[in-house]
Amino acid sequence: MNARRALILALLFAINAVNFFDRQILAAVTEPLRREWDLSDTQIGWLGTAFALLYAVVGIPAGRLADLWKRKWLMAAGLSLWSFLTVVSGMCRSFGSLFAARLGIGIGEAACAPAATSWIGDLFGTFERARAMSIFMLGLPVGLALSYIVSGTIAHHYGWRYAFLVAGIPGLMLTLLLLPVREPLRGAAESVEIGAARRPGSPYLIVLSLPTMWVIIVSGALHNFNLYGISSFLPAYLTRYHGATLQQAGFLSGLVIGGMGAAGMLLGGWLGDAAMRRRSNGRMLVAAASLLMSAPVVFSSLEQSSIKSFIALLGLAYMLMYFYYANIYATIHDILEPALRGTGMAIYFFAMYLMGAALGPVGTGWLSDFMARRAANLPPAAAIPEQFRAVGLHQAMYVIPVIALMLTAVLFLGSLTVRSDINRLRTWMARAHGSEPKSPGPETGTRRTPIASPL
Repeated sequence: MNARRALILALLFAINAVNFFDRQILAAVTEPLRREWDLSDTQIGWLGTAFALLYAVVGIPAGRLADLWKRKWLMAAGLSLWSFLTVVSGMCRSFGSLFAARLGIGIGEAACAPAATSWIGDLFGTFERARAMSIFMLGLPVGLALSYIVSGTIAHHYGWRYAFLVAGIPGLMLTLLLLPVREPLRGAAESVEIGAARRPGSPYLIVLSLPTMWVIIVSGALHNFNLYGISSFLPAYLTRYHGATLQQAGFLSGLVIGGMGAAGMLLGGWLGDAAMRRRSNGRMLVAAASLLMSAPVVFSSLEQSSIKSFIALLGLAYMLMYFYYANIYATIHDILEPALRGTGMAIYFFAMYLMGAALGPVGTGWLSDFMARRAANLPPAAAIPEQFRAVGLHQAMYVIPVIALMLTAVLFLGSLTVRSDINRLRTWMARAHGSEPKSPGPETGTRRTPIASPL
């Protein structure tokens, strides 16, 4: 990896880290916020869902713009908007105003991933792509970890509002660093000259005509339901069930999601690229195997009464679950031409957030309230005594390993369809270039020529 590409990738990683830092502050300050406004877990879940709903809907046009417009301008606009609204969140005085702010943050953050991943697809070839995606997606666990640790510490000492107020500053600074960067040409990392050409027809129908894309969409919904459900309530679970303080819960959540998640992201990217060199469905198989292993580990973690044992096992499970991102994001780029990658990512994110991230927090919160009322033998509308909230949330978490097993089956199905979709794209690209299709090999993923002045 040359220095110019490394610098661009580092900047995109930093933006992604701020992206996840800002969206996760709410989970880090759940308990003081809930007590101040007397909220139920279902309402807390809706605050997470508000973000995901707008993120999903706005992501479709944002993804199309990523294929048609300057990606850095799209990212700069989104970054400045969500950073400003993060600051505004700290000034909110009611559930309704915070809900509205979270909707706006979803609009801003929707521009980040389609544009950034499209950019990375033009910087790195097939057999480098999962590792590059893993570095970019390392922003997910790093951003979440910093959010839990920093926001939890600030909320513990100064109150939850200050956690939002401080968080908006880094995003505004990164906007200024992004503006001077020059983008690579579309298709610069492909083995044949393809540029901005694409297969004829509606871009959305082309994307949705691929069987693997449907598998990936379903997998994203299931995976995001799990991870957003966990991440939204993990600090609250540690506080209620294991008796941790707000600051301890933030630190331990950051350790699990940040430390172990980062290890899984990097290891998953490396294994995915290695598997891809041996078989064209290698990335899908790596993702499926890692999710299969994660299910019994999550179940075992929930059986632990010791906080140390719980953290150790959940950390291992998180490492395995984070293999998913680098491999699935890279697979989308393996089956779509450069001019459709932003659109493909946007369609994937639409389903992943609308059916996964939007339902995960509110679904877990509703299930927690339901289980708590059942444990206390209360009617549906009754207020839940504080001592039963830990029981309800603990029981609700058992849905996670069940969904992980469902996700495993979906990913194994994808490993059966991805080969034909990759070959279909290679055949079209070779014909569009006026050459014969190449069989998969190490040379087909190398960059054609160095891109001119990417910085």
